[in-house]
Amino acid sequence: MNSIAINTSQNVNLEFAVASLGDRMAAFLIDTVIKLSYIILLWVIFEYVIPIDSLLQSWDQWSLMAFIIIILLPVELYTLVCESLMEGQTPGKRMMKIKVVKIDAYQAKFSDYLIRWFFRIVDILLSTAIVGLISMIFSPYNQRLGGIASGTAVISLKRRVNINHTILQEISSEYQPHFPQVVALTDYDMRIIKDNFDKAIQLKEYSVIMHLAQKIRETTGISNQNPTITDQEFIRLVIQDFNFFTGKEI
Repeated sequence: MNSIAINTSQNVNLEFAVASLGDRMAAFLIDTVIKLSYIILLWVIFEYVIPIDSLLQSWDQWSLMAFIIIILLPVELYTLVCESLMEGQTPGKRMMKIKVVKIDAYQAKFSDYLIRWFFRIVDILLSTAIVGLISMIFSPYNQRLGGIASGTAVISLKRRVNINHTILQEISSEYQPHFPQVVALTDYDMRIIKDNFDKAIQLKEYSVIMHLAQKIRETTGISNQNPTITDQEFIRLVIQDFNFFTGKEI
């Protein structure tokens, strides 16, 4: 399976596997079910709660078309809005643990999501997804045309490793957290922190550890740190506190 090397702000390369075609199709189906559920809910409301048959009969063709466009707007904008607000994920992508990223950076921008969304017209709508499937099969990073045009790809956040290689660590019930501000970090932030930290420790890149610790303090607002705590100990405590407050495995 192909992988994408992402260069972080600490100048450390991380490798993520490209999301499989199966995971992407599963995410697409989950999102489709959500959108269909919305349409069915609208039908129930208009059929049994707020009957509007008589009102629609009095409208001209343009008014009816405008009404349909407005009520279906959430369906059309679903992917664009979700990926923009959920940092490259939709509910389906989140359930399948996959994410949209830039090939040459680790976080896509709204303009990238917009290009991907626009190309759905060709990739999915006009071709019943055939163009998108063919593009994913033959592109190096399983990209559809929208991904190629925006310079993005979909990566897998799944890690086939044991508990010692994940951010989830066993914490006793008597553990006392040090930095409640870590809840400001996202799961993806913590994965980047953990991967950077592990690689820096392995390569003895202490300058990376120092910059990483400083970045964590800036992001979380943690200050007045005990001067006896080294940057390595600080980052380990941050990881443990995140596990304590969230109990999440990435």
